[in-house]
Amino acid sequence: MRLSSGRVPDEPEISLVSLIDVVFCLIIFLVVTTTFDHRSALRIVLPATDSRAEVQLEQPMTVLIDADGRVYIGENEVLKTDPASLRAALSQAAGGNRERQVVVRADARSRTQSLVTVMDSLGQLGFTRIHLATAPEARP
Repeated sequence: MRLSSGRVPDEPEISLVSLIDVVFCLIIFLVVTTTFDHRSALRIVLPATDSRAEVQLEQPMTVLIDADGRVYIGENEVLKTDPASLRAALSQAAGGNRERQVVVRADARSRTQSLVTVMDSLGQLGFTRIHLATAPEARP
C-alpha cells in the first residue's frame, strides 16, 4: 500500500507585488492626511479676552514668550534675556524702523516679569505700535 503519490508538496509563496501595493497605499494615505505645523516646537497658550477686535497687520515683528520664559524674535531664540541683550536683539531684528508694528505673543503660563522686560525694552527702543496677542475666551 502506497501512501504518498510521489509528488513534491508545493512550497507556500507570498506574492510581493500585492504586498508592495498595500504598503504604497498606506504611505500615500499617511502623506495626504498628515498636517505640517511649522511652529510645533513652540507650544504656547494665549491669555483669554472678551474683545473681538482684530488688528490687520502688515509684516509685523513677532516676539514670542513661551511658558518657560524663553524669548523668540521671529524664528530666532534670544539666548540672554537680560534687558541690554534683549534691546540689542530687538534693535538688530527691527533695523532702523521703529514705526514697525510689534506683536507680543506671551504664553498665559509665563512669568509676568518676562513680559514686562520685553515691553520695557520695546518702549526704551522707541517702538510705539505694540500689540499683545490674545485668544478669544472659551464660552461654556
